[in-house]
Amino acid sequence: MGESKTRKKVFKTSSGIEIERTYHGPKDPDEKPGEYPFTRGVQKEMYRTRLWTMRQYAGFSTAVESNKRYHYLLKNGTTGLSVAFDLPTQMGYDSDHDLAEGEVGKSGVAIDSLRDMEILFDGIDLRKITTSMTINSTAVILLCMYIALAKKQGVDLSKISGTIQNDLLKEYAARGTYIYPPKASMRIITDVFEYCSKEIPKWNTISISGYHIREAGATAVQELAFTLANGKEYVKAAIDKGLDINVFARRLSFFFNSHNNLFEEVAKFRAARRMWAQITKDLGATDPKAQMLRFHSQTGGSTLTAQQPKNNISRVTLQALAAVLGGTQSLHTNGYDEALSLPTEEAARVALRTQQIIAYESGVTDTVDPLAGSHFVETLTNQVEEEAWTYIHKIDAMGGAVAAIEEGYMQKEIANSAYLYQEALESEEEILVGVNKFAVEETEEQEILSVKDSIRKVQIDNINILKEERDDKKVKSSLKAIENAARSNINLVPIILEAVEDYATLGEISDELRNVFGEY
Repeated sequence: MGESKTRKKVFKTSSGIEIERTYHGPKDPDEKPGEYPFTRGVQKEMYRTRLWTMRQYAGFSTAVESNKRYHYLLKNGTTGLSVAFDLPTQMGYDSDHDLAEGEVGKSGVAIDSLRDMEILFDGIDLRKITTSMTINSTAVILLCMYIALAKKQGVDLSKISGTIQNDLLKEYAARGTYIYPPKASMRIITDVFEYCSKEIPKWNTISISGYHIREAGATAVQELAFTLANGKEYVKAAIDKGLDINVFARRLSFFFNSHNNLFEEVAKFRAARRMWAQITKDLGATDPKAQMLRFHSQTGGSTLTAQQPKNNISRVTLQALAAVLGGTQSLHTNGYDEALSLPTEEAARVALRTQQIIAYESGVTDTVDPLAGSHFVETLTNQVEEEAWTYIHKIDAMGGAVAAIEEGYMQKEIANSAYLYQEALESEEEILVGVNKFAVEETEEQEILSVKDSIRKVQIDNINILKEERDDKKVKSSLKAIENAARSNINLVPIILEAVEDYATLGEISDELRNVFGEY
């Protein structure tokens, strides 16, 4: 992840003082960046030679409209794409399904078939970008569409890189866009692990996500603990399937939230790397790359306010700085208007410029782990880690993350934290600038990006044209193959890929799996 172009070789302050790669005091922990347990970072040089990937989460309306936004972002310096999908796509429904009414293209782009994916990336060379797709229940289908598109572009599949979120455990615990029962979902996830390790080795097969756990109301410690507990469950499931931890664990990535308390967030990121290194080592990983916690981060959507929305620029800047000081590999910064609507082009540009200013003007990238050695940061890192281990030990005693979710443990802990925070806001124990303190009468009219309901008809028309033009006999055969594979132990990915290439729709493929696995 990140820019491969080497930046300046000699690093100096504005006064000409030379900056060393790392700083290490006599009483600091004897830990080095790029080495186990990776507290100080997963690369030896970190941002001195390679910046994080600057992503902007984008997708709305139709593939045509989203494609325009992607070209705009790439022109303005985005170094990786991050795709937002609409709710029907996330839930495995085509745009013509009754349950899709009112939701098509609203929270992201509508993708019904490979044809939409071809339009979405029109004019974008998959060899030259990395793509992150925030998709879970239908992740395997969207991944197959991306693979099919790469094949159409003539791209060597061993060279494409990116990430699918593919994290269902956090959906059960905090977000709700699940389709199948946990056991079936885990089967699909481990099928993806197995397929990608052989066919697309540079692809991150899962983004184990604390982001939505935090958005649901969890504390920083809970976000860390529940995310790592989920990650541990995925690793154990893959090992049980017979996969080699030293192979598949190299392609696991994480997705964390970055909130306003700068020092706590930095401590959380540093503790996460150290804890994951220990967890994977305990589970049998001996390859350092299988012990590394690499993560994408996004600034806190739930911290944004509809009141005085320009204040959100300052919030996002603090949060982005925390992610960088904490050693992120990839970062998305929210638009200041996202408490009101999908981000406008101006808001997306400001968000991207925020990352670029931190990268090129602040100086914080010139030395590795710049807050290391601070008595406060080192102590806080240890304390965050200790409290997170307490949660993980409780979850282990319950039988693991799946059992803890089925018992409602994670959900209850998150709900309690959300309640306590709301109480603190109402009593003004916690201050939210512009909301419960320093409020003003709003006079400025804010530009809002809206998606028209009429785009559903556009999508339905496209589906009807597709079904008239495709080979129905091939589609029926490939859908039947999915049903047969789902009832057996055959890896589902190549079977779904064939159906995608025959232009079976996302809804048709999801329905075949629903018929076998049921709905949760």
